[in-house]
Amino acid sequence: MELLNIKHLDLQDKKVFIRCDFNVPLDEYGNITDDRRIRSAISTINYCLDADCAVILASHLGRPKGVVDSKDSLAPVARRIHQLLKRDVTLAKDVIGEDAHLKVQNLKSGDVLLLENLRFEPGETKNDETFSKTLASMADIYINDAFGVSHRAHASVDGMTQYFDDSTKAAGFLLQKEIDFFAKLMKNPVRPFCAIVGGSKVSGKLEALINLLPKVDKVLVGGGMAFTFLKQLGYDVGNSLVEDDLLEDAQHIMDEARRLGVKFYLPIDVVAAQTFSADSISKLTTSQEIPPGWMGLDIGPATVRLYREVLADVQTVLWNGPMGVYEMDKFARGSNKIAHFVADSYATTVVGGGDTADLVQRVGLDEEMSFISTGGGASLELLEGKVLPGVKALLSE
Repeated sequence: MELLNIKHLDLQDKKVFIRCDFNVPLDEYGNITDDRRIRSAISTINYCLDADCAVILASHLGRPKGVVDSKDSLAPVARRIHQLLKRDVTLAKDVIGEDAHLKVQNLKSGDVLLLENLRFEPGETKNDETFSKTLASMADIYINDAFGVSHRAHASVDGMTQYFDDSTKAAGFLLQKEIDFFAKLMKNPVRPFCAIVGGSKVSGKLEALINLLPKVDKVLVGGGMAFTFLKQLGYDVGNSLVEDDLLEDAQHIMDEARRLGVKFYLPIDVVAAQTFSADSISKLTTSQEIPPGWMGLDIGPATVRLYREVLADVQTVLWNGPMGVYEMDKFARGSNKIAHFVADSYATTVVGGGDTADLVQRVGLDEEMSFISTGGGASLELLEGKVLPGVKALLSE
């Protein structure tokens, strides 16, 4: 998959629009709690600035749904970019309004302008043609460096690109790195190749699992999605999360794994509780006999030991989805243990963004992983074998 390369663009004295993914978590006071996505975009921004051009940055934050909401303002992001770039960053008061256009007109080479939250405009998520054209009119060059939203056919990701030809648009370094890493992982992994798949629901990972099976040697399943498989095997799963409409799909996946010779592992014990709360009483139980009224909320110590043995000889690990309710300390032990095993291995370790990236950072192991994707949904669609809208628009002929 060959993308248009930023290094082939003539950027000097141009206005360069860079779609970034600055959708970072904020605490109750509006402080950024994880700036990884901002830091990941700095190399592309600096490359453009070094080429003596003016930079227009654009991103969304949160889900304001076309309505201006001060809590979703990009002001905290502008401050963090200023700290990282060590140069002034101007924040427009709107996206395509009077203030933004005035600031764009006055841009000079070396200036950095950040537009306000793209999703303050309803035309962004609707991929509105007029909104796309207005955004495109601001710049001479378009660069997409927002892997985390490249699976969305939104105006700033998809619609804008039709107003730029192959000599005036390209992928940023982050987007290029993400696509290259996943392409290599899916086409030519070093074996044995193990996929660790967790999270709450099978439905969210169904297509990814089906697409992964012919490519991997082992699959480890955890999280709430495991109970749909366990119920299909005839186990008593109590009140654990089960998608009854996907029981046949779960059987199909297990049958396909057996046909392909892929080792398919499910939890053999779980940490169960009666209620989904931090102060609930919990106990260990085998996966086959979770008591009525109880629900599995984490993998148990026997499963942790089993999965450690399975991971001992692997050379490539892809991890997408936690092993339990890691946000609660009492149900985070399984996920934390697996994170340490993966980090300590000599394998190439790829974390598929979203909750898994958050988990790895919480336990301080983000620097120990080979690669952490900046996009959960986008990485999942890549694993499903789909071509992302934001990537399709930047494929070289």
